[in-house]
Amino acid sequence: MRPIPRSALRPYVCPSCRSSRTLGRRRFASQSDQVPDIYDVVCVGGGPAGLGLLAALRASPVTSNLRVALIETQDLQKARSWKLDSHQFSNRVSSLTPASVSFLQRIGAWEHLDTDRTLPYQEMQVWDGETDSRISFDWSMETSPFEDLRTVATMTENSNLVQALLARIAESGDENISIFSNTTVSSIENGADLIEGPDLSAWPVLSLAPTGLAPSSATPPRIAARLLVGADGINSPVRRFADIQTDGWDYNRHGIVATLSLADLETPTFPVGTRTAYQRFLPSLGGPIALLPLPGNHATLVWSTTVENAAYLKSLPPKAFIAMVNAAFRLSMPDLKYMMRMEQPATTSASETPHEDELSWRVQHTEFSRVPPMVTGVQEGSVASFPLRFRHASTYISPRVALVGDAAHVIHPLAGQGLNLGLGDVASLSKSIEYSVNHGMDVGDLLSLEHYTADRWATNAKIGGACDVLHKLYNVPGQNPVAWARSFGLDVIDRLPFVKAFLMRNAEG
Repeated sequence: MRPIPRSALRPYVCPSCRSSRTLGRRRFASQSDQVPDIYDVVCVGGGPAGLGLLAALRASPVTSNLRVALIETQDLQKARSWKLDSHQFSNRVSSLTPASVSFLQRIGAWEHLDTDRTLPYQEMQVWDGETDSRISFDWSMETSPFEDLRTVATMTENSNLVQALLARIAESGDENISIFSNTTVSSIENGADLIEGPDLSAWPVLSLAPTGLAPSSATPPRIAARLLVGADGINSPVRRFADIQTDGWDYNRHGIVATLSLADLETPTFPVGTRTAYQRFLPSLGGPIALLPLPGNHATLVWSTTVENAAYLKSLPPKAFIAMVNAAFRLSMPDLKYMMRMEQPATTSASETPHEDELSWRVQHTEFSRVPPMVTGVQEGSVASFPLRFRHASTYISPRVALVGDAAHVIHPLAGQGLNLGLGDVASLSKSIEYSVNHGMDVGDLLSLEHYTADRWATNAKIGGACDVLHKLYNVPGQNPVAWARSFGLDVIDRLPFVKAFLMRNAEG
């Protein structure tokens, strides 16, 4: 925890007494003596977590009058005007649980979302690529035959969500709110006990600077925060200022993402309109591959694999890349390992690539059960990768500081819970702030923040730990006792509806 000046910890001294004690003491003006612009809540980071917090505070009648600010290095005007054609989708897509959707509806952001670009799905098929044991997740065990299946999760692009949150914040008006776009935080330090001003010695004071795109006149040089919220990602400067430690490791894996086009379903779904997500664990290749549905026979790909395999996949021309994705859901581990070592096509203009030929021949000699529709295309420029890591902060709070989202925790994406955990943090922190305001408490005091960390730390640790265990369990290749045990466990859970329902309730928040 960061050091706090002794003056901030001493008993309260009224301003008049304090000024009389310093009467006759000569002081020279300096920057530290100048009173910074004071805010109740300052949030660093303009992603879904940071914007979600501001939208939640503005939506509540209790906290709507707090003076709040948001600082973001990127150009939020671009986020406000974001638009893609109806047949194109961003490769940064998230799976929102019902709890996250409920939170967005409660704060009034959901109505600003472009729902034509969202898609709920009602079922998820998961299976082991080594043993072919499988489990299906849906709510059929708790839904009557005369009802539509309940939604497992809803797919939406992160840009769509950011745009909706910005629109909701704008709808709340511009009183008591400042959004500093194209602005960096050059430093954060404890304030000073000013002779002719407030005692800010325990308050975080941020020095701001425009990135070059914003006019310097629009950015105050220094602002003070009664509560500073770090929503600024895995390398959070706010967390460093608060001297909060993190535990974790790198997985030495990369996640490949892409936007794909799919063939039509060969057989109609029942109930009609049911959409399915697919995930197959590929222990011999370093992680699972997932295909999550988007509107209009599109899907988003998330393939966790080794760094070497990720580099190989990104280097392939589109036809060969499509063949590898189709193979990953259909072929055996030896077949996939062979195709991952194939020479790259000499030219991209050929009618068929060696990968397509190899896939066509091997599929004829492979038996497989329920698999996703064949991938027929990949959106240009959508193939990308990112490193996979696990991080968890030792605490989420410090005097006048709170962490949310990736600043507090980063988990493996195999369960699609990263953004949902961040929105859960925001929902919990906004309730803690609301409680403090209702009861006349200082929103930045540790006593006010303790409920937030008590509510979220263990929950996030449990989900992050479960994802870490699953990653390690499903990275043991071959037919061995570990593979047998995980296969047996998957089959048992699939046959016990009440256990599956328990797991799904925990996953949906």
